[in-house]
Amino acid sequence: MVQNVAEIVAAFEPADVHLLSGIEHGMRFSEWVDRGKLPNFAGLTPEEVSYRLDRSLDWGLIERKTIHYEGYRLEFEGYDALALNTFAERDTISGLGAPLGVGKESDVYEARSHRPVALKYHREEIANFRAVDKERSYTADREHVSSLYTARQAAEREHETLSELYPEVSVPRPIDQNRHAIIMEKMAGVELADAQFADHEVQPMLDAILAELAAAYEVGYVHADISEYNIFVDASGPTIFDWPQSVPTDHPNAEEYLRRDVTNLIGYFKRKYPNVIEEVDPASVTDAIVAESFQTVS
Repeated sequence: MVQNVAEIVAAFEPADVHLLSGIEHGMRFSEWVDRGKLPNFAGLTPEEVSYRLDRSLDWGLIERKTIHYEGYRLEFEGYDALALNTFAERDTISGLGAPLGVGKESDVYEARSHRPVALKYHREEIANFRAVDKERSYTADREHVSSLYTARQAAEREHETLSELYPEVSVPRPIDQNRHAIIMEKMAGVELADAQFADHEVQPMLDAILAELAAAYEVGYVHADISEYNIFVDASGPTIFDWPQSVPTDHPNAEEYLRRDVTNLIGYFKRKYPNVIEEVDPASVTDAIVAESFQTVS
């Protein structure tokens, strides 16, 4: 799907971008953008708008709906195209490669650049953020909220967090961000869930991951959703990714989230490698991380 979008972007003319950007602008005010407003939003003549709408509909970048007016909105593919076009204009990447991971909340693809990089599209739906909104201000300043907006907010937050964590914490190096997409350094290794360790390697790997969580806490963040599916491991150690749901350490529930992360991580190792890792109380580990961070700040 995204590979097709890359091919479409290569065929873009400036007016195609203006039309999609005009719909994007209109979606700040309503879910469906009135066709009559598009010449003003896009800076195009009504005739040009008609032609570009037909092209975008054929490409699957936008959706049309008749309410009490003829309305249009961006599909995620249209948002993908706008972000990809921006990265190309910035010379951040020159093209897309194979998918690296496709999930419910994000799609990740190999991207061509002068170094190995990955492009991550956030796909968060509005419903996924209702609980989050109670904790953070993702959408507090918006009366009208779209899935595209929540996805962009997630990407902005993740890029900001990665920028603050790197290089003190082993996370993918952030390179660029636009709309709901992030360009980051491509990670080496495999997911922790797919890794197999000899008995003598298990405890050192667990300790190494806990050390990264401690380093993140010292910088000022708790991952808040750690699992065996957002940790990559290789010979050099672990890399922790997927940070859009992270919380700052001054969040009232930060220690609770940290304890949950530590509990999930230790629980995973205990299940997969019973009788191999040392018996340890997650609460004690959490307290030690918080105490060490407090001493460092003091």
